[in-house]
Amino acid sequence: MTDALDVSLRLVRAQTALVKRFDAALGGLHGVSLADFTMLLRLGQAPGGRMRRVDLAAALGLTASGVTRGLAPLERIGLVTREANARDARVAYAALTATGRERLAEMLATAQRVAADVFEPSSWEQREIASLSEMLTRLGGTGLGDIELDGPGAPTA
Repeated sequence: MTDALDVSLRLVRAQTALVKRFDAALGGLHGVSLADFTMLLRLGQAPGGRMRRVDLAAALGLTASGVTRGLAPLERIGLVTREANARDARVAYAALTATGRERLAEMLATAQRVAADVFEPSSWEQREIASLSEMLTRLGGTGLGDIELDGPGAPTA
């Protein structure tokens, strides 16, 4: 096995382990998956807490139908609503509800605790975390940057 394949497979396994940790914490406390959380987080960062569905799909690296499937349960539980465009019926927006904004703030605190546990200072030095972030960016792994949720009283990270 080549080094490149070995590191690729290790990265896939690490990603799987991280998703499981986030899913367990977010699912246990908030009833959402990591995928749900990332959708809500993107909406929370958008101006007015809303985005065109096609833009949300592009931002998350999903298809439009993937976003539609992902948003459906979030709409059913009242975290997201669908908004039509008054000028163009073909355009639909996904928007956080007031409840969605509140719950997102709680989910963000949970996700930050999980991340802090993963990168515990006794196991990781700050320079290692920065280096890993840089390497993942080179692989195409863009982050969400400094998290700032839109709206009054919204938490920032």
